[in-house]
Amino acid sequence: MFSRNNQARIEKKQERLDAGFVSKHFPEVASIVISMMYKQKGARSLLRTLSFSPDSHAFFKVACLSDDCVDGGFDMTQIITSMIRNHSEASKGELGCDDNGPRPGHSNIVYEVAIQYT
Repeated sequence: MFSRNNQARIEKKQERLDAGFVSKHFPEVASIVISMMYKQKGARSLLRTLSFSPDSHAFFKVACLSDDCVDGGFDMTQIITSMIRNHSEASKGELGCDDNGPRPGHSNIVYEVAIQYT
C-alpha cells in the first residue's frame, strides 16, 4: 500500500509525462529559464533556478516548500504560455501558494522568467 506522499509523487510523475515536451508544444522556443526566490515566514529565503530546453517536459508546476502543504504549489503554465503567445522574452512577478496570494505558513515566490526563441 502506498502512502499519501508516494501516491502524490506517482501522480506528479504521470502529470509530467502527460505534459509532453517543450519542442512539441512550443517549437519556436529555444530555452526557458525561471528564477525564483522562495519566501516563507520564519524561514530563510531560497533561490532556485529551473531551466527548460526543447527536450524538457512542458511541465511548469513547482511545489510549495511548506511542510504541511500537500497539494499546493506554483503553476507557472499560464504565465509561460501567455509569454510565448505574445512572443515576450521576460516577465517578473509574485505568486502565492496555489496563486491565492501569500498565506500564513505557506511560501510565496518572486519570479523572473526569461524565454529565448529560435
